[in-house]
Amino acid sequence: MSPNAFIGSLLAPADDQLTEKLGAARTLWGQLIASLALPIAEWNSYSPKAGWSLKLKQGKRTILYLSPCQGSFHVAFILGAKAVAAAHEQKLPKALLKRIDESPRYPEGTGVRFEVSSARHLADIRKPAALKLAH
Repeated sequence: MSPNAFIGSLLAPADDQLTEKLGAARTLWGQLIASLALPIAEWNSYSPKAGWSLKLKQGKRTILYLSPCQGSFHVAFILGAKAVAAAHEQKLPKALLKRIDESPRYPEGTGVRFEVSSARHLADIRKPAALKLAH
């Protein structure tokens, strides 16, 4: 996966900086945020070495993280056990289930990541987002 575009930056990216780094993926970034319609968006950086990510939240729950890269962006979810079980019950596409099943497990849940560089990737992200919102 591509590295975060704002590694070393001490300040959250301004809108024009985000557009410059994302390039054509800026439109996809905006489409994803608009389609999820989550009420809270917070920029966060744990360290200048990690770069910046945008947390999309519903209340106190973080639904997903968006990390800008050069020409693309990463989307990360932490799915709890109920969401993972629901993914299997809903019979999601095999490739998506495989990604979930092969993702690393953490105490807080399963960490599922995607890299988005084209519109066809957005459909894959909406399904885990719906699972996360429901569980």
